[in-house]
Amino acid sequence: MTLINKYISQVLVHILFWMLFVFVSLFLFSDFYWKENPFLQYVSLLVVIVYLNNFFLLPFFVKKKMYALYVFVFAAISFCATQLYCYAFAQCGCSLIKCLSDYLWQSLVPLIFFSFVWILYRFIDKQEEVETVKKEHAEMELKFLKSQINPHVLFNNLNTIYSYSLEKPKETPELILMLSDNLKHVLYDSNEATISLEKEIHFIDNYIKFQKIRTEGVKQIFYKKNIDSFQYQIAPLLLITIIENAFKHSTLNSDILLDIEVENGRLNLTCENDFDAEKVSDTDFKIGLQNLEKRLELIYKDTYKFNIDKSDKFKVTLKLKLQ
Repeated sequence: MTLINKYISQVLVHILFWMLFVFVSLFLFSDFYWKENPFLQYVSLLVVIVYLNNFFLLPFFVKKKMYALYVFVFAAISFCATQLYCYAFAQCGCSLIKCLSDYLWQSLVPLIFFSFVWILYRFIDKQEEVETVKKEHAEMELKFLKSQINPHVLFNNLNTIYSYSLEKPKETPELILMLSDNLKHVLYDSNEATISLEKEIHFIDNYIKFQKIRTEGVKQIFYKKNIDSFQYQIAPLLLITIIENAFKHSTLNSDILLDIEVENGRLNLTCENDFDAEKVSDTDFKIGLQNLEKRLELIYKDTYKFNIDKSDKFKVTLKLKLQ
């Protein structure tokens, strides 16, 4: 559902409801009683209450997950609106019970209906967000998978393993296992919405080990991590884009600094590398990192901070609240 179509459908739902509500209310009243009953004034009050509920109360209480308190406030508003109708507008002089039995429905029906509509459209938005996340995630997986099984990349990795098999044969099985683990992670673990932080960090550890071997004598890699617990959940392949970008665009004979900290459910990642601004365009940098930022916005919304600094070195920082 496009934004314009969704907006138009909501407007039509609101207009049709109010027309139907006024018609039914008028139809239920006798001609004599209608003349004595300032119903249109009360409809105006209901409009104010309904949209105050839709734009302020519902979003606030749902965001805070204070559902019980919202039900209490909802009931209190309905009760007060009905009393106001009876004793201030209609001035019917009836008892409290009679007032509630005859007129409470007029307060409840619009409030309940538009609360339901608000929840329904919020659910639709959430479903659309989920589908967008899945689409972005699938595209990211495909791009990253292509980069990992690219013949050139595989050739380099296998060539590294071959060199080790000649020079350090005892360490070769570990390299083969690392390569196998990383391919398995990309092919299978990345299909999940979230995975354990332990799996993601293990994947990064393997990636860094391979890069240290491949860039030995060419680049200095300083990798530091301080993690208080691996039991947190994180979206798969979220951090590797930043790290891979540093290796891809860093200059020869330069340093790459990577620092990952996790404390009390907050992840802080800093990745810094030298780069040649004349040889690398902004487009080269932006494509992968822009896709990453889209994923962050879709999955983590207001619980992350993402910053890129290109003043001296290329520095990327990510602060994220883990699940």
